[in-house]
Amino acid sequence: MGLFNINCDKASHICDKCQYQEASFLDILKLKFHHIFCKFCRNHSKKNHLLTKLLKKTDVQILDHKSKADIENK
Repeated sequence: MGLFNINCDKASHICDKCQYQEASFLDILKLKFHHIFCKFCRNHSKKNHLLTKLLKKTDVQILDHKSKADIENK
C-alpha cells in the first residue's frame, strides 16, 4: 500500500477530522488523492461538509450535564 493509497474507512475518518480542523496537511492530501478515484467517498465528503455547514447556521444549543440530569429526574 503506497503513501497516498488509503481505503474508504480511512478516507471517512480523515473527512471527519477535516470537518473539525484536526486533519494534517498530509491527511488532506491523502483524502484528495483518494477522492480522485472514489466517487462514493467524494460524495460522502460533500454531504458531510454540507451537513456541518447547515448545523453551524442553525445555532443549535446543547444542554449541559446538570440540565440533562434535572430533566431526567423530573
